[in-house]
Formats: sequence, C-alpha cells, structure tokens
Amino acid sequence: MDGPTKPDIAAQIAGALEWWRDAGVDCDFADAPRDWLAKQPEPVAEDMAFQPIARPAAPEPPRVRIGGPPESWPQDLAAFHAWWLAEPSLDHGVVARRVPPRGNAGAELMVLVADPAEDDGEILLSGRHGKLLAGILAALGLTAEQAYLASALPRTTPLPDWNRLADAGLGEVLWHHIRLAAPKRLILFGGGISSLLGHDPANNSTNLPVINHEGRTLPLLAAMDLAALIARPRAKAGLWQRLLDWTGTLST
Repeated sequence: MDGPTKPDIAAQIAGALEWWRDAGVDCDFADAPRDWLAKQPEPVAEDMAFQPIARPAAPEPPRVRIGGPPESWPQDLAAFHAWWLAEPSLDHGVVARRVPPRGNAGAELMVLVADPAEDDGEILLSGRHGKLLAGILAALGLTAEQAYLASALPRTTPLPDWNRLADAGLGEVLWHHIRLAAPKRLILFGGGISSLLGHDPANNSTNLPVINHEGRTLPLLAAMDLAALIARPRAKAGLWQRLLDWTGTLST
C-alpha cells in the first residue's frame, strides 16, 4: 500500500493565483490612497550620490636646507672638513662612506668634482680618476700637493638631481667651501656642479674665464667629468687645448 503523497506546493500556489485571477483580482491593493498626478522628486545622479567629501590638502612638510642655517657653518677649513663628514643634511642623514676633501687653503688650484668615485676608498681622487687628474695637474706644472681637491657631494651618488640640490641650497654650501679654501684658480669637472655655482656649462674658457661671487673674481674652467674624459680619448685633446687657452688668458 502506497504511503501518503507529499503536497505539491508550487501547484498549490499556482492554483491560488489562478483562482484570484478568475475572480477579477489581478493587481496589488493598498489601504492608503496615492496621488498619481503628484510631481515625483528628481532622481539623484549616481556620481552625485557617491561623491566623496572634499578635504583640505595636508600642508607640505618644510624643506630642509642643505647644511642648515648658514650662521652655523664652520668658519675655518679644518672645522669644515669635520663638518663635511658629520652634517646630516648634506646627504639625507647618511654619514657612512663619506670622503673628505684634501689639501690646504690658498692652493694654486682647487679641483671640484661631482662626487667621490667608487674606487676612491677613503681618499678623494685616489683611483682611476685621480690618475687622470695627476696628468692634468702635471700639464699645468702643478703637483698634487699644490692643489686642493674637493667634491660637491660627500659620497658616491649615482645620477644626482642637481636641480633639487640647487633648490635645497647646495650651491651656497659650495661657495662657502670655496671661500674657506681660498684657491687662486678653480677647475670644475662636471656640468651639474658648474650650474650650482651660477656658471652656464655652455660657456667655455674663451668667453668666460672667470666667475664672480660676492665681489670676488675667481678664474674658472668648467670641463666634462673625469669619467667621460677616460671613456673618450679625443675629449682629452680638447681639454688640453682649453687648458692652454685658459692659462694663456690668465697670463695676459
């Protein structure tokens, strides 16, 4: 004998709906009246409904000037060398692997490069770049002891942002360094550092043999960096001719 069959719920619902349709009820009804002619509210656009609340931009943090306040800078060359190795703002707080300048104040020539070379170790211009510089100094009739060697940056820095460094005040620090070193002449190796001192690298020793700053005139030669001279032997001949023109201009 078969057991009781389960009711078909779906069939029951369909039957109930059919019964109401046969009775003429095919719409939903509500007790509260509705004004179908009333003006409907404007729909809210989706981009307006979810528009974020505008918040004021946070103020930019104050820029740190390289070297800090000028009145705090060292006023003699020996103190400047120690400051160069320890002042945090010179290199984003990094003090490791810095290389100091070398030489004495009042040198016949100051040589300024962009940064220490990777093979310099703890002595500036003691690697491959230094060997090329020694030949340049010899061509000028100078020994290494007669020159003052310095860098614009305290440690090896690939692809420095010279515009940002200029805005942060590195040029003023370099001028202070030059005043303390008090050289008789100045050679810059690298266009970026010459622009920090207000010299246009497009000018050469023929039309701009000197640079003026705060009433002082200093003979200047701006050349390509030593790494480029090593990689381009023909450029050495061009530099040699410029050195002859430069020293000839100074002697007249």
